[in-house]
Amino acid sequence: MNAIETRSLRKVYPAPAVKKKRGVPAPPAPPSGGIVAIDALDLAVAEGEFFGVLGPNGAGKTTLIGILTTRVRITAGEAVVAGANVTTQPADVRRRIGVVPQRPNPDRSLSVIENLVFHATYFGISRADAHRRGQELLERLGIADKMNAKVDQLSGGQQQRLMIARALSHDPRVVFLDEPTVGLDPQARLSLWEILRELHAQGRTIVMSTHYMEEADQLCGRLAIIDQGKLLALDTPAALKLKAPGDTLVEVTFDGDATVVADAVRAMEGVSNAEARGPLLRVFSKRGGALIPALIDAGEAHGRIVRDIHLSRPSLETLFISLTGRKLT
Repeated sequence: MNAIETRSLRKVYPAPAVKKKRGVPAPPAPPSGGIVAIDALDLAVAEGEFFGVLGPNGAGKTTLIGILTTRVRITAGEAVVAGANVTTQPADVRRRIGVVPQRPNPDRSLSVIENLVFHATYFGISRADAHRRGQELLERLGIADKMNAKVDQLSGGQQQRLMIARALSHDPRVVFLDEPTVGLDPQARLSLWEILRELHAQGRTIVMSTHYMEEADQLCGRLAIIDQGKLLALDTPAALKLKAPGDTLVEVTFDGDATVVADAVRAMEGVSNAEARGPLLRVFSKRGGALIPALIDAGEAHGRIVRDIHLSRPSLETLFISLTGRKLT
């Protein structure tokens, strides 16, 4: 049985209203159809799977997590989580899931253990059982010594561990994490990775959104790459990397628009693709760094001066760039 299924899922936010100021020409009218955040998305996540949703800021990741956790209403389509429909059975969904938000949002007036007890009692767990389970979770997550501390006494990484403990306090079937390591230092991020691996090893279904390539590669069994609300690719990290262009990506930033340079570069030997985005020239080539002098010459021939050069070998990121034309930032 699948833990999560979406069928033709669509979310459209209303276009922002246009405000007209007296004596100033009216700005262009917004798109009549609104802002499409999720567009005809079909997904299936198996029980016990560690599933990643990878995409840049604004790709639709947070909206998707919001829909699956019943915080965002669907415009069209259907989503089923842990056997319950998010539209017709939202209370059942909430009982069966745990959510770790993008930014920690504990009750700062309560102690660490009180946050866990209060959360668990919302799900009908007795205070005695909630307290016992809270202690066990804090022990497992390595912050039992902070049990009676106020939230503001915790570091960023410790607060994120508290959010994971809170999400697990009612023993959910599916755990959602919305960019859980944003803002954490490298050491705290690696520590959180180990915690997530342990949770997955216990058989829990985990769904995590991220825009960190390494995080997705290291943790997830399968990855859905999305951009502008559309599913662009879905497979294991290893299989996705095999689909990446076999060429090196050479990015050259000029001091002006690179369109004329891209037009000239496409005809060069060994270039499989070249595109310009403002001053940025992206070139896929089997020649790799050997192509750089020719790219500099092409720029100078069109009056452009090089400001920066960057090379990337085939990877999840080069796959994403080849699919979307932009980076995961």
